[in-house]
Amino acid sequence: MSTVEISEPSEGVKVVTLSRPEAANALNTAMGEELLALWQELARDASVRAAVLTGAGRFFCAGADLKERDGMSDQQWSEQHVMFEAMIRAQLACPFPIIAAVNGAAMGGGCEMALACDFAWASSAARLGLPEVGLGIIPGLGGTQYVVRAAGERRAAELLMSGLPIDAAQALEFGLVNRVTPPDELMAQVLERARVIAGKAPLSVRALKKVVRGGAALPLDEAMDLELAQYNRLFKTQDRREGVAAFNQKRTAVFRGE
Repeated sequence: MSTVEISEPSEGVKVVTLSRPEAANALNTAMGEELLALWQELARDASVRAAVLTGAGRFFCAGADLKERDGMSDQQWSEQHVMFEAMIRAQLACPFPIIAAVNGAAMGGGCEMALACDFAWASSAARLGLPEVGLGIIPGLGGTQYVVRAAGERRAAELLMSGLPIDAAQALEFGLVNRVTPPDELMAQVLERARVIAGKAPLSVRALKKVVRGGAALPLDEAMDLELAQYNRLFKTQDRREGVAAFNQKRTAVFRGE
């Protein structure tokens, strides 16, 4: 891949790095295609227990590459965006948790990729924004819906309609990120949290992702039914037996996803 790097700093933890630092990691066609293929590949890999999405250099992602888009026909723009839609849906469909490590500016589509993660931590130097209204469009990769769900309707309206970025402290206040760290501590702290998650029962973690994501859009009684269906499936697994045995034997559980 020419625009995305992948590494595995510890067992079961993948780091996906947007790597166009010379272009502020802007999302171009090549990056979209590579991310689409990568998320689809990782989703099929049962050994992946958690992933971290971050950017190379000083930026997380500046959003869609407007230099590439300059002069595009309406048809070309539409075709590219259809591919970007497939990319973000492939990210959302990954069965394992994805954590955004927002190391710098995350704008437009970059902000949407961060918000599409299961949760996000940010460097104190980070800024987040959805400036599409100033370009004659609106967010098209789920940004309006992520912000409403995280920050509430009134805060979302101000953020989206002004198009102005917010700093990491305000993103934390709005619920767009979970924690803010010093810039030089961000990746170490996020990787430690990813390792903690990777050490838990993988079938349970994947079930939690389904229940949290799916239940948020359901009435309470239906969401509880969704939770119960996953609970009833999990208590019959070997990992549940291992977890209880390890607790009683005062040892670390060895989960196999079975």
